[in-house]
Amino acid sequence: MTIKSTPFTHPGPATGAGRRHALKALSASLLLGAALSMGAAGAWAQESPQQTAAGYAGSDREQFLAKGAKEEGQLMIYTSAPVDDMTALAKAFEDKYGIRVRMWRAGSEKVLQRTVTEGNAGRFDVDIVETNGPELEALHREGLLQEVKSPYLADLIPEAVLPHKEWISTRLNIFAAAYNTNLIKQAEVPKSYEELLDPKWKGKLGIEAEDADWFAGVVKNMGEEKGVQLFRDIVEKNGISVRKGHTLLTNLVASGEVPMALTVYNYKAEQLKNKGAPLDWFTFDPAIARPNGVAMTKKAPHPHAAALFFDFMLSDGQEILLKRDFVPTSTKVETNLNKMPIKFVDPSVILDENQKWTGLYEEIFTRQSK
Repeated sequence: MTIKSTPFTHPGPATGAGRRHALKALSASLLLGAALSMGAAGAWAQESPQQTAAGYAGSDREQFLAKGAKEEGQLMIYTSAPVDDMTALAKAFEDKYGIRVRMWRAGSEKVLQRTVTEGNAGRFDVDIVETNGPELEALHREGLLQEVKSPYLADLIPEAVLPHKEWISTRLNIFAAAYNTNLIKQAEVPKSYEELLDPKWKGKLGIEAEDADWFAGVVKNMGEEKGVQLFRDIVEKNGISVRKGHTLLTNLVASGEVPMALTVYNYKAEQLKNKGAPLDWFTFDPAIARPNGVAMTKKAPHPHAAALFFDFMLSDGQEILLKRDFVPTSTKVETNLNKMPIKFVDPSVILDENQKWTGLYEEIFTRQSK
């Protein structure tokens, strides 16, 4: 197994607002991508090796893909998942099928930009992209993904399967509120966002710096005008500490520097809790979830290995994700976390309404940080 995380040089900002700048920059390049895609459409008119592998529906599908993957010899993944988690998945795949896995890891915005840049340049090194839902949806719009007709799609919760089926949600990052149990007792935990108006929360609240998609989901569920005003009032009355990075924010809750955070990932809070940190977490109903998923590229150089790994992520990989405290999307995996009331973040909110929601988020939270 080979893992590389060398920064990828690309046009546009490499630091600062990061993910949202990358998505904004991508929007500006869609016309160019569409033109290039039209030029290549003739080459894809006949069934490609990628379509053949991805669409094979025989009862011997696993054997068929494994045989082809053995001949191809390797698999290349671009991922934004934590290194230790993706390594566990890759090693299990290698052990089962004997296929060498190579990985390049970076933030989701860099995974997106590298895949688009290489695709527009006619360079096709990547077989599988594993990253956040909005970035995968952007790759779908660019015409760079291949639908995989996996038999395991039927095992997933309905929300995990997009209508176009070019990327599939394999795990959920559920936005949770986390609190330090030495500073806040369970009986004091708020049952609604409205309760955060109570003066007892003054100086105790924290939030991650770039969770505009969470904000859009919560506010739209409340009613936009009502929701926006509620959060304005919460911040005005009680202040809020804005921190960059969900892992950092969770650690700050554990240390007590931030008594309660509104937007941590539940799996990270659960990991720290299981290690003995004075921390617990809960969700406001309905829980807002950001889907992370997997996609096979339309020009995957190792198509059999790509389709085989895609199937693996929807089957064996689901148990591995659960053991690592993620929320898998398969109904075959026994967990209550994917059965709770969940509202998925709509990737189109970030792609089509990015300026509106990031602007509101910055105005209400980031600029008012106390």
